[in-house]
Amino acid sequence: MSLGGSNHWIVLKLTGTKSNRSAIGARVRLTASGRSQIDEVRSGGSYLSQNDLRLHFGLGASKEAHRIEIDWPSGVRQTLSHVKGDRVVSIRETPIAGLQLQSSQAVAALLR
Repeated sequence: MSLGGSNHWIVLKLTGTKSNRSAIGARVRLTASGRSQIDEVRSGGSYLSQNDLRLHFGLGASKEAHRIEIDWPSGVRQTLSHVKGDRVVSIRETPIAGLQLQSSQAVAALLR
């Protein structure tokens, strides 16, 4: 189902293993079409409410995120490359510092 428009998006759902499970404090730098965006997982809201812990990025005309760098609260930096857009991508913190993954299929392999 298309809601119109030709722009693309990606939503990242982060899960900490060494860091806290909700990944609160994780900082993400996403690059697509030569532009970078930065966002951070934050908790909070107001009385009896909770904000979405997922991170939503617009990709513009690009169909993929060329590079995603995650700085986890534990100090681990995780890098993913060429992750397809227009979907929700679950990423689990790797205990190996500096690990670089080349595709969204590699992400799926880490989740198994």
